[in-house]
Amino acid sequence: MTRGRFITFEGIDGAGKSTCLEFVRAWLQERGLSLVTTREPGGTAAGEAIRRLLLDKNTRICADTEALLMFAARAEHLEVVVRPALSQASWVLCDRFTDATYAYQGGGRGIAFDRLDTLRDWVQQGLEPDLTVLVDVDPGIASKRLEGRGGEADRFEREARQFHERVRGAYLELAARSPARIRIVDSTASVEEVQERLRPVLEELLR
Repeated sequence: MTRGRFITFEGIDGAGKSTCLEFVRAWLQERGLSLVTTREPGGTAAGEAIRRLLLDKNTRICADTEALLMFAARAEHLEVVVRPALSQASWVLCDRFTDATYAYQGGGRGIAFDRLDTLRDWVQQGLEPDLTVLVDVDPGIASKRLEGRGGEADRFEREARQFHERVRGAYLELAARSPARIRIVDSTASVEEVQERLRPVLEELLR
């Protein structure tokens, strides 16, 4: 049985990841593929509990604890959801993965990438996404989008503009390092333009 494909979606809060993920999900579903849609942190009972802790505006933890919790949730997620789905030839679509940890805890919090490398190697054991869609947008635009949604901002969304600029910078650095895997999508473009950019990338994966 052929292993399924692993597609991740990245970007700062308010970039439009959910819109891209939904397009990809519908496009692949039309082609009769078995799909699993999930998210990080989360995707499992333990992961969702960790997610609530990490996003709670009242949580006070240091950067190292934050990074370790991200990888703890990821280890459970890979064991319970991702690896089993891929082994059954399902395609896994995941809202955020390890690139987010490099961007938020690395770029945003200042943890050195080489320290995160150690945790990545331990938890992932060589597993990497087949494709990462990086939905890119200026933090100022993203902030206005979040304000338009209403509701209470979570712990990360409450961070200062400079934090989100560092996160975006880290994402773009990661994309420059892995251009074959990470495809940048400008979310200020029209929905039609974004979809036109994604179609050939998906067709390449199908081949």
